[in-house]
Amino acid sequence: MLRKIIVPVRGDVMIDTVLEHATSLARQHGAHLVVAHCRKSSKDLRPYSRALPGFARKTMMAQAETLADQEEQDVREKLHQFALSVDMPETDTPVAGTASIAFVEEYGQMIDVIKHNGRLADLVVVNQPRRDLNIGTNALQSALYETGRPVLMCPHDVHVVPDLGAHIAIAWNGSLEASRAVATTLDLALAARKVTILTGGKGEPHGATAEELVGYYQMRGITAEINRFDTRNPGAELLAKTTEVGANLLVMGAYGHNHERETLFGGNTQVVVDKAKIPVVLVH
Repeated sequence: MLRKIIVPVRGDVMIDTVLEHATSLARQHGAHLVVAHCRKSSKDLRPYSRALPGFARKTMMAQAETLADQEEQDVREKLHQFALSVDMPETDTPVAGTASIAFVEEYGQMIDVIKHNGRLADLVVVNQPRRDLNIGTNALQSALYETGRPVLMCPHDVHVVPDLGAHIAIAWNGSLEASRAVATTLDLALAARKVTILTGGKGEPHGATAEELVGYYQMRGITAEINRFDTRNPGAELLAKTTEVGANLLVMGAYGHNHERETLFGGNTQVVVDKAKIPVVLVH
């Protein structure tokens, strides 16, 4: 079972969607939900211009600190009200098997906050990036590349379904990334009522087959069925098939090539990241 879920946030990004999804899984698994707020350090608040007089620089720094304090207070209050609304206790000393929530604040860059908190988490939850607005890409990249943990990407403007994870779809092509995705999401598969393996094409040369994955799951008490598809656009078809089979959570390996190459040439992962209307667990 999941025991620790991390939600990294900044004050300039809406956190309703990620909190809804993270809380749903925390309740199901009796997990502790930690909202990690990234606050810029003093050096990051310094004015870039060296031409400013000393008093002006001090004034700007003081104003920036005041704004940062207000941002922190706003996030704390929002989280407190959210905890009350879902009747989840706020605590820094969680009890195993009991859903709870906590707020932590750290100075520094978002990548450092995610790295510090994410590496000992069972799941990192982030917003779906908006590349058109240049929002969220760094958080997703940091979670994928800096923690080694599964990352739940929540689609923007989509509310959580009541039984999130009851039926999960596993994207399988025998690749290293797919193998890692399976291994690091066993808790989700064990908690699901149904597991469907989505597989298409020939798969990776010498990679394990979907039938062998069924056997792997069977040894862990998980029953899975295979659904095959054939398409020239696996990313889009994975999303369509997940909805078609009735799953409400997709698990897949992410960025078999590097992120920049996939973004430039339109890899399957990038298609899913850009187009998903359902929550997706990504593992690199």
